[in-house]
Amino acid sequence: MPDSAPRPRRVIPIAAAEKTGGLYEAHQKVYPRSIDGVFARWRWLMVFVTQLVFYGVPWLEWGQRQAVLFDLATRRFYILGLVLYPQDLIYLTGLLVISALSLFLFTAVAGRLWCGYTCPQTVYAEMFLWIEQKIEGNRIARMRLDGEDLSIEKLVKKWFKHVVWLGIALWTGFTFVGYFTPIRDLGLAFLQTRMTGWEVFWVLFYGFATYGNAGFMREQVCKYMCPYARFQSAMFDRDTLIVSYDVGRGEPRGVRAKGTDARAQGQGDCIDCSLCVQVCPTGIDIRNGLQYECIGCGLCVDACNTVMDKLASPRGLIRYATQNGMAGQWSSRQVLRRVLRPRVLIYSGVLVALSIGLLASLVTRTPLKVDVVRDRGTLARIAEGGRIENVYRLQIMNATEQTQHYRIEARGLEGLHASPEQPVTVGPAQSRWVAVRLQLPYGAADPGSHPVYFDVRAAEGGAQVSEKATFMVPR
Repeated sequence: MPDSAPRPRRVIPIAAAEKTGGLYEAHQKVYPRSIDGVFARWRWLMVFVTQLVFYGVPWLEWGQRQAVLFDLATRRFYILGLVLYPQDLIYLTGLLVISALSLFLFTAVAGRLWCGYTCPQTVYAEMFLWIEQKIEGNRIARMRLDGEDLSIEKLVKKWFKHVVWLGIALWTGFTFVGYFTPIRDLGLAFLQTRMTGWEVFWVLFYGFATYGNAGFMREQVCKYMCPYARFQSAMFDRDTLIVSYDVGRGEPRGVRAKGTDARAQGQGDCIDCSLCVQVCPTGIDIRNGLQYECIGCGLCVDACNTVMDKLASPRGLIRYATQNGMAGQWSSRQVLRRVLRPRVLIYSGVLVALSIGLLASLVTRTPLKVDVVRDRGTLARIAEGGRIENVYRLQIMNATEQTQHYRIEARGLEGLHASPEQPVTVGPAQSRWVAVRLQLPYGAADPGSHPVYFDVRAAEGGAQVSEKATFMVPR
């Protein structure tokens, strides 16, 4: 056969692939088992706290308005007593940087705390799973129900579960939109069937996203969709607290009776009951070591401690520990002492500095913003009386919730005069465009461009802003 002739390729028939197990592993539904313990109670505490904040904050009032409202239509963002404009984007940037550093810090200290306790996917999956357990029963009952043929009981339980899920999901979508549209007005518009198309879209979009992610995808979001699971290892080190299985103490595994000495029988403390796997929300076996699917929730710790209590064995076969602590058999005090390592101190120092800087900037923030735009129709002209005139448009933004009166003055050139001189009235949390004419006696300045400054002062509160502009003198 010539060298240039194509070589035959081996083709694997689909039937052969099916005989060997398929090209891809089929998804196995995870049926998490409920467990009670310290970390399970912490998870539920975070569910209550986060949902109390999420569902409750839009209903709080501040003065005559909603306490927290991101009004995109008017480009106003209300957070308690603060009124922010799009020009205040720097504060959002600072908040995002602080959030990212906080994530880095918590991950360096104790792994995926965010994922295990406060991530919205974790919180809503826990809520939906609780509803599923109340309607369909415990783990065994749910597995049996799914394996049965269709019956009236199965149909009723499944439909009732999905109706409750959809109700919570749509209420979640409604609350989400309530952060951008006053929620009381939104509720009234819903009852009167006059919600806008965009409001309906976002309620349904966010609601069905919650329904799909928390009801059906659950661990698949954590395992395949969440980017944090992929790059978390870059923030771990050997002194990071992670959920760990004590191999030296637990192996070899074997069944034994209560009160018997495992070592005397040549066994480890692990009795291979698989409870740690059954309670895991992502369905992994922590005894196989650290895996990217582990969200650090600690439910396997609760399950294992329950079994150790029944066997009269010490707790901590599965526990929060570090790799160095496991290798060196460190005590809890020695492990915690390594928390304050240089990496953590650097993260903490930068985080504290940024937080103080952001708070100080918000406290000393001037509740007045001014934008200056030159009249594009003409750069300069000769006005009545032989004076040189430049025209500007000033946008005055009142960042308080009281009506303010502002006086506009100009400086930078001798004899410069600003018109109008009367105070400009701007309503609460409103902005107003004002046409301002600057006039200069002819011959008072050389031809060309000259820097001038607009001083805008509030009659109430003493707020003052200076903005730079240019005054053109024709040749």
